[in-house]
Amino acid sequence: MKSSETAKHPNMGSAPLRPHSEQSKDRTSKRLSSESNGTSEGGVGSSTPVEVTALEESFRRFAIHGDTRATGKDLHGKNWSKLCKDCGVIDGKSITLTDVDIVFSKVKKKSSRTITFDEFKVALGELARKKYKEKTGEEAEAEVFKLIEGKAPIIAGVTRAVASPTVSRLTDTTKFTGSHKERFDTTGRGKGKAGRVDIVDTSGYVSGYKHQGSYEKKVTKPTVGKPM
Repeated sequence: MKSSETAKHPNMGSAPLRPHSEQSKDRTSKRLSSESNGTSEGGVGSSTPVEVTALEESFRRFAIHGDTRATGKDLHGKNWSKLCKDCGVIDGKSITLTDVDIVFSKVKKKSSRTITFDEFKVALGELARKKYKEKTGEEAEAEVFKLIEGKAPIIAGVTRAVASPTVSRLTDTTKFTGSHKERFDTTGRGKGKAGRVDIVDTSGYVSGYKHQGSYEKKVTKPTVGKPM
């Protein structure tokens, strides 16, 4: 019986089976190794510097800004201009909006309306050499990268209150007359129901009597017993 079982399974004694947990650890380590050594495009064998990772993250944030269908892999012209403006690449002197548009058209493919991350870095290099003429090409690119790394689109459209003489005059309760005047106290605070409905005064005092409530205090005042 032993010889027949051995014949059916000739490889059973040649290599011992490894525990499932060790196999999972090997797969995890291989995946992390490939991710750490690969580029953002899926290449293997070249490490991704920290500054490029931060730059690509900012690229992705601007790429998906205002577009729920965007994947973050390419950037269209409108958000490219916004990125350059929000991150301070455009200074109105050495770099203008026109310069940004020209560079975008230069680096993108003719049939495309967007640029990839690699084309994005080429475009930044073009602007960097124009913006920092006194620096070398690599130094200029590094300076531009610093302006963009970690940045996100600035959300505009927050409504701010604007002081208006007309509005101020219409909301000044001290100038109200008639029934509207009765709805606010001297500080301009609304009286609530008391300013809208005639409430019957059942206190027994004449309306407007300034010592109202003083009698009750005197009556209810505790008497101090005299020492015997």
